[in-house]
Amino acid sequence: MIASLAESARKAGRVLAHATRAQKDNAIEAIASALLARESEILAANSEDVIRSRAEGISESLIDRLLLTPERIAGIAGGARKIIALPDPVGIVKRERTLENGLHLKQVTVPFGVVGMVYEARPNVTVDAAVILLKSGNSALLRGSATAARSNEVLVSIMRDAVVSAGLPADVIQLVSSANRSSVTELLHARGLVDLVIPRGSATLIRTVVDEAKVPTIETGAGVCHVYVDKDGDLTKALPILINSKVQRPSVCNAAETLLVHQEIAGAFLPIALKALNDEKVVVHGDAQTIAAAAKLGIQATLAQEENWSTEYGVLEINIRVVDDVHQATEHIQKYGTNHTEAIISENPKTIESFINELDAAAIMINASTRFTDGEEMGFGAEIGISNQKAHARGPMGLEEMTTTTWIVTGTGQIRR
Repeated sequence: MIASLAESARKAGRVLAHATRAQKDNAIEAIASALLARESEILAANSEDVIRSRAEGISESLIDRLLLTPERIAGIAGGARKIIALPDPVGIVKRERTLENGLHLKQVTVPFGVVGMVYEARPNVTVDAAVILLKSGNSALLRGSATAARSNEVLVSIMRDAVVSAGLPADVIQLVSSANRSSVTELLHARGLVDLVIPRGSATLIRTVVDEAKVPTIETGAGVCHVYVDKDGDLTKALPILINSKVQRPSVCNAAETLLVHQEIAGAFLPIALKALNDEKVVVHGDAQTIAAAAKLGIQATLAQEENWSTEYGVLEINIRVVDDVHQATEHIQKYGTNHTEAIISENPKTIESFINELDAAAIMINASTRFTDGEEMGFGAEIGISNQKAHARGPMGLEEMTTTTWIVTGTGQIRR
């Protein structure tokens, strides 16, 4: 199955490679318009997925990722239109020079070719990935989860129709069946047919893809993210940042899972933080000092176990620990974090500098919510994923990260001696 899909994707990609920016942008606009025009079809299909998933006992955090609403569809279409406004990432000259022997060297951005996506639950990824890959000149093989099967079928059908209406081949966007797991294995083993695979989802999914793939991968990562409130932090900033980081959308990878509080301000900050978290119905796992502070307020909290500190909850649960200083905070993060997003609340430049220098993270937030590690929020339009690795791409991945380069060497008859 994958061989046939990849072959048709490669053929369609040759047409896409010669498309102008205007042609690609017109296709993306056609997609955005079609998503809004055919909203009722999308919602009906999504409703089937949600009803089936609830009957199967899927957690509410995953239901939240799966659910589409008119507002979310409008947001997906809006994200696609933001991609239109961005420069074409293909054909950019990265480096250029002429050697002493007269050879002229030029390094130019080019598409990867055929890119596979393996992802869970979130049907918005179907559109985000498709439009980013389309504009960057890549053909997309989209393998979503069975949970979102009907949503993805309808979304891909709508996008293929839209692409054809704009004069490009439908096979630049194709859906890989989620009926059985063998399609994932086949995609991951399709070296020579598929140029790149990107996983997006749970830590288990990502690890499985990275471990099993024979095709090159870009590893997106789980998000065990932290908010550290320093002794020199402005507590009027710290509280809304904490609540936003944890509560605004707890199911996503840039939501905070642990709060670290400097010992010197714990007496002042823990009570207000615990009360605010309790008001938002957030379950707290804490160290002994946190448990004691919660008890004084009549708030129930459980003593955090070792496994809690490295858990990506994805729901309204959080860990809290009191630390001696910024160095103990960064030691904790280094031990339990996933190199995703870490936030510091402080007005002390030296402390902020230490926090930055002592951590290895894709994104560091200074007096801002962890929720800003996001392609759209950072001005990339939609994103294809957030990479925790160091090779090729790190952080939110947009158009530029979906290209590689070719060296073009022009001579006048030179030979190597």
